[in-house]
Amino acid sequence: MAKQLPTREELPEAMTWDLSKIYATDADWSAAFTALEAELGQSDAYAAKLTNSGADLFAGLTYGLDLMRTLEKLYVYASMKSDQDTANSFYQGFDAKAGALAAQVSAAISFFDPAIIALSDDELQALFAQEPKLADYKHYFDAILTARGHVLSAEAEQLLAGASDVFEASQRTFGILDNADLTFGSVEDEDGEWIQLSNGVYSRLLESTNVDIRRNTFETFYESYIALENTFASMLSSHMKGHNYQAKVRNYTTAREAALANNHVPEAVYDTLVTEVNNALPLLHRYVALRKRILGLDELHTYDLYTPILGEPDYSIDYETAKAEALKALAPLGDDYLEIVQESYDNRWIDVIENKGKRSGAYSGGSYDTNPYILLNWVDNLNNFHTLVHEMGHSVHSYLTRHNQPYHYGDYPIFLAEIASTTNENLLTDYLLKTVDNKAVRAYILNQYLDGVKGTMFRQTQFAEFEQWMHETEAAGTPLTADVLNEAYAELNRRYYGPALEFDEEIAHEWERIPHFYYNYYVYQYATGFGAATAFADKIINEGAPAVAAYKEYLKAGASAYPVDVIKKAGLDMTKADYLVDTFKVFEERLNEFEQLVTELGN
Repeated sequence: MAKQLPTREELPEAMTWDLSKIYATDADWSAAFTALEAELGQSDAYAAKLTNSGADLFAGLTYGLDLMRTLEKLYVYASMKSDQDTANSFYQGFDAKAGALAAQVSAAISFFDPAIIALSDDELQALFAQEPKLADYKHYFDAILTARGHVLSAEAEQLLAGASDVFEASQRTFGILDNADLTFGSVEDEDGEWIQLSNGVYSRLLESTNVDIRRNTFETFYESYIALENTFASMLSSHMKGHNYQAKVRNYTTAREAALANNHVPEAVYDTLVTEVNNALPLLHRYVALRKRILGLDELHTYDLYTPILGEPDYSIDYETAKAEALKALAPLGDDYLEIVQESYDNRWIDVIENKGKRSGAYSGGSYDTNPYILLNWVDNLNNFHTLVHEMGHSVHSYLTRHNQPYHYGDYPIFLAEIASTTNENLLTDYLLKTVDNKAVRAYILNQYLDGVKGTMFRQTQFAEFEQWMHETEAAGTPLTADVLNEAYAELNRRYYGPALEFDEEIAHEWERIPHFYYNYYVYQYATGFGAATAFADKIINEGAPAVAAYKEYLKAGASAYPVDVIKKAGLDMTKADYLVDTFKVFEERLNEFEQLVTELGN
């Protein structure tokens, strides 16, 4: 009999997140939902008099912000309830209702931006002079005005906002298909027992030191995706069409321009990343070739890229130990930072264990009026230790932003998000390298770091290149069929990993299982975030208190300034390539150290 995942009801309560802090009961959620629906009927009244006076402008502004604030709280509860068991149709219903309500809210407040953009600078200044309360929203208005030329009439904006649920259909379908409806086969594990594959089990078994287990896991897992390749291609193609359409009607040249403008990030940041990563590909090829040599394989396959390069180390860490060690690793950030981490432990902000139907992967989520929750699918290994510290970086970032900024600045753009999480990972690596003397374990830690750079700087940029190619190809009129996607992805994979890696037909289908392709130019920010995090961690470790204080100003800044400016105030200029070049220098230095260490160990 194959091992089965526990059901949600079988989990110990202490290892689950406490969503009752958001809404005590489902009935409370439903009541709040109904109340918000009723508020939507006032939209036309606010729109009609919005620019009549400063007081009317402030009233319309706060009306829209209050709608969004309530919506976000509703959405967080519904989506997290659904994520904890994606097969639960009751909470699927909540999630769907929240998504539909989001479209209605967007439509209800769509009058605001076009009205502001239609004002002259003198007219807007006059309204500000009439209502002093508007002064606290100056940057908020400045950000809106950057969209001049890209915001449509109020009627057109309302139509687009009302269609947001339609544009997101492919992403929702992918989530249900990948997390709930897609059935994977079973494979034999290290103990000779048959175990049913899931996304979490797949990741764990690819770390096996048994090559047969890795190969069987890889081939069996991809069978389910290959069988549905045309379905996945249709969903992804529709999603690209939606991005390109929305960019076109908003008078952007490309979908990328539109997406990056939304976060006020220059496109040069994206291009510089791709250029610098491609310049560094020889380092990745060298690391891949080293992996092949150390593993003693005649052929290195994709399923060999995740197993510990020196075999199974003496480093298995359970969740409780990881929590305690995380506090030590993050100690350079100060006691006030650690107090927030401890609060997350004590108050059930974290959903730890994988259960049947639970969303795969990990994330930190929440809204301005909720705790910054963390979803995990815990396995006792170093990778999950890194995941805990990574997501904690997101959660503390959210906590500090929400406790230091008003609601309208109380979130941060995606571009800033991955910096906080990956700085934590860099601090963890530094802590481990300073505290572990055992050469085999130390080599494993270095291997983990090198794999982290491979998976973040290289792999996420590979995804970014593919995402850009998909948008451009669809915009040029070439249908994104499964065959077209497979061929392009295979070619890109070969270029990134180099001649030491054998080509496996299954990897050409990897695009089918990447949820981030359903986001909108998201993945590149993992890589830029890693580079910035490397620089911040270096400053924190080597400069101490002044660097920590500057770093925390970034964590507290939220959306109170444009992201590049927030980082610049903290001491880092991301408009230059230096931070990327320096990151690859660290990678090369640790690769050199790793090569020397494995030679000393006789490998």
